[in-house]
Amino acid sequence: MFIRKLFAPAFLIAFSIAAFAAEPAQVVTWPSTGTAILRFTFNRFKDIGNMAGQKTFVTDVTAENLSGKLIPSQKFSIYVLDKKQVRIGEAWMQVDNLGPGQSAKFQISFNASGAPASVSVLAPSDIPRKITMTVNSVPQGANLKVDGVDAGVTPKLVSVGIGKHQLGFSKEGFNSGTFPLEVGPDDVSGGSVSYELGAARYDTIVLRDGSVLNGDLDSISGMDVVVRIGGNLQHFNRNQVKQIVMVERDLPSPDQLPSPEPKP
Repeated sequence: MFIRKLFAPAFLIAFSIAAFAAEPAQVVTWPSTGTAILRFTFNRFKDIGNMAGQKTFVTDVTAENLSGKLIPSQKFSIYVLDKKQVRIGEAWMQVDNLGPGQSAKFQISFNASGAPASVSVLAPSDIPRKITMTVNSVPQGANLKVDGVDAGVTPKLVSVGIGKHQLGFSKEGFNSGTFPLEVGPDDVSGGSVSYELGAARYDTIVLRDGSVLNGDLDSISGMDVVVRIGGNLQHFNRNQVKQIVMVERDLPSPDQLPSPEPKP
């Protein structure tokens, strides 16, 4: 049975050994929920020097196997927290060949950007795995939401965890839509998703100054283009208009047509 430890490298300008605080030993069990398998006891943090604005600390740790099985090898990340539970440092440790009911003592060191007050212990399996992928839309420039949270404008590189998600797309002048996304445990980063927005809901009027308007084309005359935007009619001189793209609309049935005005 042996314990493998990692000591953070430090070139100490001023070396001093002093107890950080008269804190009682901290006991952390792993996993944090369910039946405990390991119990770690962290003694007082000792300040042993400074480097590049950070302090280096050491602490003695005791690991106890609470289970009835041999632990052949298990790595752990140690997150160092201050009194406000803000992470200020990290370290790692590894437990090897620890039999049922056995204990092992070792020492770890870490650099911290503040005063350490407590630690949390996580195994790699405790940290939710995420992958990154590119989310795009046709046309591009759609507002993207991931699980209801704004994520930017397509194309967009997003990070999602294992499980089911919902992507939402919206763009002025197009029908909004959603896309169900499921990330499996074996999926890797680098994939992409492209969603085609629904047909445009409005006609598109491109002006010569580069402006693009979305609305309902009302009428065109020799010198006048009338567009209904937001319920209001707007008039444009034909020389202002560069291009008009009209969406296909269903023709009204005869009973929906306005009644002709009676002849005098």
